[in-house]
Amino acid sequence: MWQQSREFLGWDPLWGEGWGAWLATQELVPTRAHHQAVTTPAHPQHLWTAAWGTLGTLRTFLSFSVDKDVQRLLRAITGPGVDRTAIVDVLTNRSREQRQLIAQAFQGRTQQDLLKSLQAALSGHLERIVVALLQPAARLDARELRTALKDSGAAEDVGVEILATRTPPQLQECLAAYKHDFQVEAQEDIKSETSGTLRDLLLALAKGGRESYSEIIDYNLAEQDVQALKQAEGPSTEGIWVLILTQRNPDHLVRVFDQYQRRTGHELEHTVRSRFHGDAQRALLSLASVIRNTALYFADKLHQALQDTEPNYQALMRILISRSETDLLSIRTEFKRKFGKSLYSSLRDAVKGDCRLALLTLCRAEDL
Repeated sequence: MWQQSREFLGWDPLWGEGWGAWLATQELVPTRAHHQAVTTPAHPQHLWTAAWGTLGTLRTFLSFSVDKDVQRLLRAITGPGVDRTAIVDVLTNRSREQRQLIAQAFQGRTQQDLLKSLQAALSGHLERIVVALLQPAARLDARELRTALKDSGAAEDVGVEILATRTPPQLQECLAAYKHDFQVEAQEDIKSETSGTLRDLLLALAKGGRESYSEIIDYNLAEQDVQALKQAEGPSTEGIWVLILTQRNPDHLVRVFDQYQRRTGHELEHTVRSRFHGDAQRALLSLASVIRNTALYFADKLHQALQDTEPNYQALMRILISRSETDLLSIRTEFKRKFGKSLYSSLRDAVKGDCRLALLTLCRAEDL
């Protein structure tokens, strides 16, 4: 059922084919978690987690030595010229937990903050990537959410990305970090910076009230939801869309989407495009994409970030870092399947400057 081949596994210049050959002999265990959805042709809403427990490109570094990494970073910063390659090699080949241990050990040994030391040594996009790599995930999410809410036109994009794709514990940590760092609840900023259906949608997602996955299929509820959405086409019915799309579990919603298409003759997204406009339309379409196939949703976002003459480095950094330990292998697969070119090659061709190596290393490998 799972394609155990180099086309999926890719050739990894850092890990080699050994790990791929090993994986091909292992049993693949299905685990349901909507924010990490990976598609197979037969069951596009299923998540398949490999035997080592992640479809991320970045795993815990087995030969980890915090002392050696601290020494290497010290040499990279204090030598006769900043060794950017060494900095990238260390930080993009260690898990987030290991990076936090490095930062703590660096502080204990030098009495200096590693993040500030690296910021002083670097600049531009590479500096921003290093800052993101060294921050706790919740703090990075909080910062990105705050920036999106304060930036007109970004709330429906980044807001949905963060609030709809994080696990409930990750979401709670993000909201706690938001309040700690900015001295205001994220929900208050959502209320003040957005309006209408977009505001209601983001507030509902921030509440984290989505139903958990259930092995019991409620066909009656699915039919009720389909009928409710079909009838919610007049004024003052936006709340029904928000309620159903933010509260029901993703497996249930995929069934609702399928039944809706059978009943109406068109996809639910067609109705969203005719029923809603502006930022509300874009947010609902993004949420529907997350629900249908989260990996494809991120593949689309990465492709869009690479289309302009100047790539959207902020989006590339945020997605590659946040998904590197979760499902970036799946995102790579969807990217190659839809666009006919690997994510690795696309990054290599579009990204310039000293941040190129960091982003390529996070992507990890070419998909053959």
